[in-house]
Amino acid sequence: MAESIQIDNLDKKILDIITKNARIPYLEVARECNVSGAAIHQRVQRLIKIGVIKGSEFKVDPALVGFKTCAYIGVYLDHPGHYRDVIAKFREIPEIIECHYTTGNYSLFLKVYTHDNEHLRDILTDKIQNIPGVVRTETLISLEESINRQIPVLST
Repeated sequence: MAESIQIDNLDKKILDIITKNARIPYLEVARECNVSGAAIHQRVQRLIKIGVIKGSEFKVDPALVGFKTCAYIGVYLDHPGHYRDVIAKFREIPEIIECHYTTGNYSLFLKVYTHDNEHLRDILTDKIQNIPGVVRTETLISLEESINRQIPVLST
């Protein structure tokens, strides 16, 4: 069971602000929170240290760098014991950007970006479906990403 992490209302306000704009200067966050810049810096460093903040990154628009097809793939395994071996093989496929071990029909659920449908077909038939333990897949192609956001940390 995960250890309980204590974050207060100031931490939540800071998280709310920086998840909307990770490049915002600490002094602007401090002004919005009515505390010093040093306090914001200390709070953010603490949130990183305890694992609440898992890093910062630039988001690249996949379509603008040539990955125009987004697909979700439900993966059926022949035996749950193959989970770790299959995941290790999935890590070798850069087009797989997310993998979730799930309940329900699928053992694993993947998010994949490919250049086009032909590239998706190649990833499916030449890579994913050739991994020992994978018995079949079901693929859903995303027509549009309508929502993509961070989890809300402030109560509404």
